[in-house]
Amino acid sequence: MSRKEDKYNKRRLRSSYLTTMVSITLVLLMLGVLGLIILHAQKLSDHVKENIAVRIMMKEDAREAEIIQLQKVLDASAYVKSTEYITQEMAAKEMKEGLGEDFVSFLGYNPLPPSIDLHLKADYANIKSIESIEKELLANPGVKEIFYQKPLVQAINKNLRRISLVLLGFSGLLLIIAVALINNTIRLSVYSKRFLIRSMQLVGATRGFIRRPFIYKGIFQGIYSAFLAILILVGIIYVSVKELPELLELQDINLFIILFSSIILCGILISWLSTFFAIHKYLRMRTDDLYF
Repeated sequence: MSRKEDKYNKRRLRSSYLTTMVSITLVLLMLGVLGLIILHAQKLSDHVKENIAVRIMMKEDAREAEIIQLQKVLDASAYVKSTEYITQEMAAKEMKEGLGEDFVSFLGYNPLPPSIDLHLKADYANIKSIESIEKELLANPGVKEIFYQKPLVQAINKNLRRISLVLLGFSGLLLIIAVALINNTIRLSVYSKRFLIRSMQLVGATRGFIRRPFIYKGIFQGIYSAFLAILILVGIIYVSVKELPELLELQDINLFIILFSSIILCGILISWLSTFFAIHKYLRMRTDDLYF
């Protein structure tokens, strides 16, 4: 083989390797973006649910010490995200801002009772849990009534369930497409080396010996591609947060660790399995079939 042909073959191999890596990187990036959307959708869902307010209206004769004691009990409860004690003065101020006039001066007294605004944890922000909590709270002698927007709670939970099902179906479809794309990319890469595989068989190399370097190369391709996809994804997150600072509240380092680990794992597993089955196909193929 001439020096010129040797350089050409090396250049072609590098080009094939880079094309495979770019293809795998783009597919993993696509999976990463979907994972990012799903994780943020869950965080956004929890954020919306935890902003549903349940107002505990206290009796007019309830003492402040009793209300504060009830608030402390609620803060220690497993279903409570946060509480806020609304005094009569604070309630009057809210009403005045809403009406645009001072109704206390007009009436001559403040008819609004003190209350506690209760924000539930996301898992408890549903009608069944709220009704159970409502019964428990109404058993307290200082509680007059519980107020919350039942239709709003039902609508939020119903719509979030629909969105979750759509995202789940879409992510499953995209995963299948991603596996197919990476598999085809690696099969094409292995196809260009089918004669090398046959030559190794002819000189007595075992299947394990032939398969090993290809699988190692496939795994490293998956790892490199995963890290490239993660770097691009970090760039997307950075730009998104810079453009929309409100997204910063939804960021969670633990979720990012899970997402990035999943991308690396997908890159390794899909590349390894695709390379294994592609090599296995050509190890079993007859010499005449290699030309088709």
